[in-house]
Amino acid sequence: MPRALITGITGQDGLYLSELLLSKGYEVFGLIRGQNNPKLELVRRTVPGVKLLTGDLTDMSSLIRALNASQPDEVYNLGAISFVAYSWENAALTSDVTGKGVLNILEAVRLYAGEDVSKVRFYQASSSEMFGKVQEVPQRESTLLWPRSPYGVAKVFGHYMTINYRESYGMHASSGILFNHESPRRGPEFVTRKVSQAVARISLGLQEHVTLGNLDAKRDWGFAGDYVEAMWRMLQQDQADDYVVATGETHSIGELLDAAFAHVGITDWAPHVKQDPAFMRPAEVDLLIGDPSKAKDVLGWQPQVGFQQLVGMMVENDLAEQRALSGR
Repeated sequence: MPRALITGITGQDGLYLSELLLSKGYEVFGLIRGQNNPKLELVRRTVPGVKLLTGDLTDMSSLIRALNASQPDEVYNLGAISFVAYSWENAALTSDVTGKGVLNILEAVRLYAGEDVSKVRFYQASSSEMFGKVQEVPQRESTLLWPRSPYGVAKVFGHYMTINYRESYGMHASSGILFNHESPRRGPEFVTRKVSQAVARISLGLQEHVTLGNLDAKRDWGFAGDYVEAMWRMLQQDQADDYVVATGETHSIGELLDAAFAHVGITDWAPHVKQDPAFMRPAEVDLLIGDPSKAKDVLGWQPQVGFQQLVGMMVENDLAEQRALSGR
């Protein structure tokens, strides 16, 4: 039975990846930060087969203890401070967790593996936010990185550190440069879930409008449940490498609003949407669209859920959730 350790187990990716690995017969261990983590019960309820360990990406000794306890064949580093807007408010903490945390887990894996560094395969969750001020459209593995947020800068550090450990120590260490991936499990602070929740509540008469920032920003949005399959496939390759994981399509926030409101029968969403400069990024990433050709050719991976289906899935989930909460 293969064994896997997942950091960031409480996020949408951690939950979907846990389900995938359990379905493949893995023994799965998840790293939880803090004894009173508010998402602890969510993990236990969603993936009861996962064995939980306490640890923190900023504390290497806790990572080594977790590795000794789980004895993994594969380590998936999904842990990060992942809300981009927050990274401007706390750049130092974002750098410590999202950036230096990658170094800590890589070094912990190297020390744990000892003389046979190839016995543990490592996955790093890199991000399309690393491309930032895009130098090429679409973006691929070779595109110059130009991050536009403290989060993006931290992800670049972790990305290059993963490459460095692969090249310097011979570790089987791969990075997935994942473009925006969403799901009903996405946190409500992210724009897709903010929209799907608001649309559900507006259609039920529970609120009147939603306040957003830049409606023209474009993203390459896919389904998180599809993207964790690509993570797993990377670690099944004989050679470690880096892969862009994306749909190859781009949609604006305006198009997201079109799809979400249309799902509940509202064709003119303008009366329900307000804009506030407070939700504008200090340095915007205007156009992200990935080229997933390498993932398709090498991994045999391609997305199964399209944009309209993804948005509909999220709105349906939030309609059910809001009906249950409000009794409507």
